[in-house]
Amino acid sequence: MSLPRAKLTRNFPGCPVEATLSFLDGKWKGVILFHLMGGTLRFNELRRKLPSVTQRMLTKQLRELEGSGLVSRTVFAVVPPRVDYALTPLGLTLKPVIKALAVWGEENVFCLPDGRYLRDVSADSTAAAIKA
Repeated sequence: MSLPRAKLTRNFPGCPVEATLSFLDGKWKGVILFHLMGGTLRFNELRRKLPSVTQRMLTKQLRELEGSGLVSRTVFAVVPPRVDYALTPLGLTLKPVIKALAVWGEENVFCLPDGRYLRDVSADSTAAAIKA
């Protein structure tokens, strides 16, 4: 009897890249980690840095990052309630990876009003781009 592909992937990831990306999947996790590289942030500070994300989705992504041990959540017993988020020591090991993604994006991604484009390295001009 063969196992479903999803179960195989979960139990036996094909390579370290696939295994790593399984903890970073989700539209907002990489961006959350990027902003937390600058230091501890409160929930509403993160929310302001990510205006397109809903409160529910931000909460979900933060809980998943906390569950995987990449982000810590500290609750302070004050009024009004205060909750801080920070990278854990394990999360800090992703700094070079997140920084490399940011540098690559700065060099190769164009954000225009009609969408995001990748630089076309085969063209002579940096104006040439491929729609993402």
